[in-house]
Amino acid sequence: MKETCQSKRSILAVLAVIVGLFMIAVAPFLIQTSLERVIAALQVVSAEKPAYSSGILLFSYAFPLYRGLIFMGGIALLLLARPIYRGEEWTYPVALLASAIPSAGGMFMFMPYVSFVDGFPVPMIVSFVGLAFFWSLILLRNVNKWIKWGQFLALTFAGMLSTHAFITGIGNLRTLLTRPDKPFYNGLGWWVLSWSQPIQWICVILLFIAIYQIAARKFSGWWLALVSVTSLVAIDVPMQIIRLTLTDSTAWDYSYGLPMIIGLFFVLLHPKFKNALIHEEECSCKNKG
Repeated sequence: MKETCQSKRSILAVLAVIVGLFMIAVAPFLIQTSLERVIAALQVVSAEKPAYSSGILLFSYAFPLYRGLIFMGGIALLLLARPIYRGEEWTYPVALLASAIPSAGGMFMFMPYVSFVDGFPVPMIVSFVGLAFFWSLILLRNVNKWIKWGQFLALTFAGMLSTHAFITGIGNLRTLLTRPDKPFYNGLGWWVLSWSQPIQWICVILLFIAIYQIAARKFSGWWLALVSVTSLVAIDVPMQIIRLTLTDSTAWDYSYGLPMIIGLFFVLLHPKFKNALIHEEECSCKNKG
């Protein structure tokens, strides 16, 4: 951050304060408003489609969980404003992780509006505010163009993929909670859901860690991202085939993440982007080894 001029650091510090205050004082109320709309809509939908009734329980936990994470991320950004202004390098990965939470969380909370909630998608405000700081922090730094655009693409794809994996995990669990033969699993089409569900959420955790580590240009970040994206394609493709051929499902949910998977694979494996994502000292150590 020292290489970034003082004027840009000042802009980022001000943005950290504004976005931090938004995450602490505004986003929680927007999330509560959205949650109540989602629950009200689910009560109507579940009266006709009982399989959706489990969504009330899941969203009642998932929305507050993200709200808590967003609140703490806002506290982090407020505390980071001064060190960002001074150009302390350690602030970059921390601030990116803090702003990735509302970006991904807002996008997750937006998805019910696509399916069954009418009206303006309130969570998109949370997502866009988080993204505004997330992208500004990446693009305003004075660094090599391969580092800048490699991180922009890798971190954006990782964040989008974490959202898709979290949504897919929620969908898996919602379906499992209302399966006809509960507590048993009647056939391959059902028990694979219990296989996929934890993998989705484990990958969410790994991708958030990868965002921090990639921002710090650590080899471990590149590796965690590669493990996560490979795990997701290895479970999502067979799941899509099984659900379409062995069950009554007609949804293509597992395929929606493929553009992000392909994009992240490309950035991680492209030689120039890969070298840019890993610090030269770590690359030298790997080569010596």
